[in-house]
Amino acid sequence: MSEEAPSVLFHEDAGVGFITLNRPERLNAFDIGMARMWARVTREAVTAPAIKAIVLQAEGRAFCAGGDVRAMAHGGVEFGDRLESLAHTINDGIAALVNSDVPVIAAVQGTTAGGGLGILLGSDYAVAAVDCRIGSLYADMGLTPDLSVTAQLAGAVGERRALQLVLTSRLLSADEALDWGLIAEVTGPTEVRERASAVARAIADGASGAYGAAKRLIRSRWSRSFEAQLAEEARTIGAAFGTPEAQARIAAFAAKGSRR
Repeated sequence: MSEEAPSVLFHEDAGVGFITLNRPERLNAFDIGMARMWARVTREAVTAPAIKAIVLQAEGRAFCAGGDVRAMAHGGVEFGDRLESLAHTINDGIAALVNSDVPVIAAVQGTTAGGGLGILLGSDYAVAAVDCRIGSLYADMGLTPDLSVTAQLAGAVGERRALQLVLTSRLLSADEALDWGLIAEVTGPTEVRERASAVARAIADGASGAYGAAKRLIRSRWSRSFEAQLAEEARTIGAAFGTPEAQARIAAFAAKGSRR
């Protein structure tokens, strides 16, 4: 009897790490085993020295349906404590992505709902298939948002729009999600992974150090006062200036300008 395939896959290709949700028969909904693997894989990805960008993708017809509702239903009332533990474990992986200085590009297809919305928000740039649908749907089950939805959604789309999603059963179309700023690009269903990989490759092959530092500055801004953020910007650009990456690019830019 063959072993069951891992529910979260990871591989690296020339500076780009690929994290793949691999539970397609359950719409990539998380159970505890998948949650633990997710936490482990994300930590591995963001701490690997060779990785300059990450692609977050999924197998099957959906990106992520959040938690495994079937397991919740079978668990009875007592499942509440397990659900809290499950959320904490998945949160560890989301935090690893968000708090890292590695840009994360999501490739989104099919339906993304519930905690899957939080997984999507853990990316920094999202490419979505034209037929995707994105929403909350927590209240449909009498549950409250988790997996970073309340922590990140309002920052991504604005408070009023965030409330529209969590207080209704609305599923955004790809064009609506693009208009709201929840995703960055819309592409055909068969091109979504290729395009996300191309964006990640451009980052990895470009000024990856500067991209990563810029991500960190924006993602961590809430932890500082305005004045402290200005000081951190100044410190970061000063440190970046002395790197070989910046010195080479500044010299090339200056030489190009002198030839005009």
